[in-house]
Amino acid sequence: MRAAIFHQGRFSTGEIPDPRLAEGQVLVRTRACGICGSDLHAAKYTEDFVDLARRSGGRFQMSVDRPVVFGHEFVGEVVENGPGTEGRFRPGTLVTSMPLTIAGNQVLGIGYNPDVAGGFAEYLPLAERMLLPLPAGMDPDHAALVEPIAVGIHAVEYGRMAPDDVALVIGCGPIGIAVIAALRLQGIAPIIAADFSPARRDLARRMGADIVLDPRQASPYAALEQAITPAGFDPGRHAQLFGLSPRRRGAVLFECVGMPGMIQEMMAGAPAGARIVVVGVCMQPDRSEPFFGIVKQLNLQFVLAYTKEEFAATLEHIGSGRIDVSPLITGRVGLEGVGQAFEDLASPERHAKVLVEPWR
Repeated sequence: MRAAIFHQGRFSTGEIPDPRLAEGQVLVRTRACGICGSDLHAAKYTEDFVDLARRSGGRFQMSVDRPVVFGHEFVGEVVENGPGTEGRFRPGTLVTSMPLTIAGNQVLGIGYNPDVAGGFAEYLPLAERMLLPLPAGMDPDHAALVEPIAVGIHAVEYGRMAPDDVALVIGCGPIGIAVIAALRLQGIAPIIAADFSPARRDLARRMGADIVLDPRQASPYAALEQAITPAGFDPGRHAQLFGLSPRRRGAVLFECVGMPGMIQEMMAGAPAGARIVVVGVCMQPDRSEPFFGIVKQLNLQFVLAYTKEEFAATLEHIGSGRIDVSPLITGRVGLEGVGQAFEDLASPERHAKVLVEPWR
């Protein structure tokens, strides 16, 4: 089968072996697969990505020396039921899955694994028990957005949002947008969002942010302070301690940038008692001053990915139209265009989400 192969810093299009179905696997023809920000990081900072994955527990099997086929945000069509399957999905059924497969008793990641090709290939060997059929009438390409939107659903879940909380989202790339969509789904208002990119700010508005700011023009932390502070509020410690002042609304901040310095910036800007949810993936060493967190009694929560229940729920949210992902899809390429798409995605003004269509 054909695939976009990444090796030693560059992409090429070539032939790789077709999947050999293990017990319980289904052959799925890839219809579309999104390019993720993590893919961009893994391609640009391969040695760091591999080293961090190894030192943090080996979640990703990517190697510096071996070719890999990226792609973990996929939707496809069932072609063949393999050995030991129950035949639950007829050929032609449109499906998606969490980015993993099961071979016997072994769970294998998809997307950063040199032994299992990801969605930038024509076929995928997926586990029957992990497959989710698309809801009737759903645009198939929208299912390629289930994975990144599920990241936002999971992050908001870990934010432990109360109905009266105010949310601030820093960074409106695909993951920040997913967080905004998840907040809107929960009825949180106002949602404040900030990004330097005009295109991303526009997308944040379309996906449900109430207040959208350019940090060069206005402080998002000042906007958050204004949104949570009632009339007559006395910020003095003793006034709060003895209930002599009205209380502020809760504040939950989502870090969706993933660059050094962001955690410290948010700890400095957050109001006392706030929760900070770190969704952005920073792969460089960072520095922060714990004193800010201590004095303000901040809660700092790191999150990754989603549960299988959240993934399935996200598919239903998108399929029913409760979350409209159509504004996020800004480009489509075949396998030969993957390398250029990675370069184009470096500019936030050009694209939000590019879908790779292996049969294009």
